[in-house]
Amino acid sequence: HVQLVESGGGSALAGGSVRLSCAASGYTFNTYSWFRQAPGKEREGVAAIDSDGSTSYADSVKGRFTISKDNAKNTVYLQMNSLQPEDTAMYYCAARAASCALTWARDDLYNYWGRGTQVTVS
Repeated sequence: HVQLVESGGGSALAGGSVRLSCAASGYTFNTYSWFRQAPGKEREGVAAIDSDGSTSYADSVKGRFTISKDNAKNTVYLQMNSLQPEDTAMYYCAARAASCALTWARDDLYNYWGRGTQVTVS
């Protein structure tokens, strides 16, 4: 039974930091990603990490967010620094068996999703 469980969301002041966690169970995937969706907006890719440790980021978060993975715990993290109000969204963890840096931000190519965790920046 595959399961992705996010945690770590909450409220932060602009300029602050939040760290999200995504605990995966039931399978070890090649690609783990974070997506977010703000009210009235489409879901967008934030960051991805592949099994070889390579990472990809949306331009809007480069230099501020860092995705990492603890293989022993099968857990993926998203460290978010220098948060801005426009980072306010529901953040989702997603995973897939395929590994392709060109398509990391395509949410239609992910098979498994967590329920999401809210991040609010004021």
